[in-house]
Amino acid sequence: MRGHGMEHGTKREGALNMREKRQTKFVTPEEAVQAVRDGDWVDYGFGAGFPELLDRALAGRKGVVRDVKIRGGLVIRPRIEVVELDPEQESFTYYSWHIGDYERKLQSRGLVKFMPAMLRSLPYLYRDGHIRCDVAFVPVSRPDGEGYCGLGISNYAWRTIFESARTVIFEINEKLPRLQGVDGSHRVHLREADYVVEGEHEPLPLRSYREPGETDLQIAKLVVEEIPDGAVLSLGVGGVPFTVARLLAQSDRKDLGCHTGTISDAFLELWKAGKLTNGRKEVDRGRSTWNLAMGSQELYDWLDQEPQLFRPGDVDYVHSVERISRMSNVISINGGVEVDLMGQENGESAGTRQLSGIGGQMDFLEGAYRSKGGKGFVCLNATHKKKDGTLKSNIVPCIAGGSTVSAPRTMIQYVATEYGVAKLSGKTLRERAEALAAIAHPDFREELLRYARENFY
Repeated sequence: MRGHGMEHGTKREGALNMREKRQTKFVTPEEAVQAVRDGDWVDYGFGAGFPELLDRALAGRKGVVRDVKIRGGLVIRPRIEVVELDPEQESFTYYSWHIGDYERKLQSRGLVKFMPAMLRSLPYLYRDGHIRCDVAFVPVSRPDGEGYCGLGISNYAWRTIFESARTVIFEINEKLPRLQGVDGSHRVHLREADYVVEGEHEPLPLRSYREPGETDLQIAKLVVEEIPDGAVLSLGVGGVPFTVARLLAQSDRKDLGCHTGTISDAFLELWKAGKLTNGRKEVDRGRSTWNLAMGSQELYDWLDQEPQLFRPGDVDYVHSVERISRMSNVISINGGVEVDLMGQENGESAGTRQLSGIGGQMDFLEGAYRSKGGKGFVCLNATHKKKDGTLKSNIVPCIAGGSTVSAPRTMIQYVATEYGVAKLSGKTLRERAEALAAIAHPDFREELLRYARENFY
């Protein structure tokens, strides 16, 4: 537990006492960031929830503090002030769990350090001391009359971080959905913070997606054929998962459920079509379960206006393989970069250049594998164009040197391209290679089969 004198209080403390506590905790962002010391690790959170007031105030301490490490991930806003105002990294260095669009730009400037981790492992990393958090900048929604705030659109691993951080600072963001979870799973109390800051915020960052192309549509149609009534969906972010949701919304499927790392407009579309009921889920029946939310303002408004429909939770809860596997017909749909003939998948890098991160892909692939009737899909275009305009196959003999094996061959059930779906579970290496070659672009099939014949028996 934190050794900083956190006030616990009781549920029966008087209103006057609560007001006094609130007055002593509420400070300006500039005052709050005085808690950051030389050499500290500061957690910013993950995804669309971002402590913009504290970030700006901390950036103002450039040259005052030294060797401060900032940790975050999947940032979808256009800038991080401590990074942009200190490109020489005189005071601040930024570390990321998951490379997003903005962080890819930082990568080309040498301003981000990547930390590989499965999201479900984060609580253990903190609890067992593999990593530490000295100061936590926690975005929260406006408090209710009893002093409870919601964690907005990013649960992350905040509960675990609270246990180990020296100082916890809440940043009240008036734009965040006032979502606390029907069982309190998503709420925190002002007494859990050492300091609280508030002020005017920019509109929440939106995550938009390109319109699906013809290839996305072809792949999605093949995957939708594999999805039964009552399926519990875990959808990654990208063209194919969104197209799958759109096709399901137009289909005759019914009673679909949601248990996913990131809830997005894909699920909103299913709900508006009457397909998302969560009516057959063995866990959290009647509610959509998720850890992060990223999407349109309409999505954020939905979360705010229909809180009874959701069970947001920490990664400990949402990404638990045991919990996922207790549900039937879990369907996990993820994008990939390349898959080799043994079934190994690279879902996050081009050589040693990080494109994204593993996120919760392994958590949900394994959960789907162990679910009764569950299916895990890795979806990718059969080819991509190189800089010189020539085609390169995304079904490859073996993962290229330097590239990441995001999911091992033992965890991949289904691979889908625009040419078909290959089922790999239960097959020999030779059978896997032949099944994957059959869904490769026709121009590359013979080459892949030749490699299979020479190397697998």
